[in-house]
Amino acid sequence: MTRIWRDFVVAVVTAVRRRPDERAIAEERRRAVQRLAEEKIRQERGSADPSE
Repeated sequence: MTRIWRDFVVAVVTAVRRRPDERAIAEERRRAVQRLAEEKIRQERGSADPSE
């Protein structure tokens, strides 16, 4: 019975440790997409301005 509880506690601790990493990765992906979108908008505006 003790082994089951130990395994459970290890699984919970492992799950808690991984969440911040996953959140950080998701946040970095979101920032990268945002930067890419902003760069694309700048490029589109830059190419549209001279032709006007």
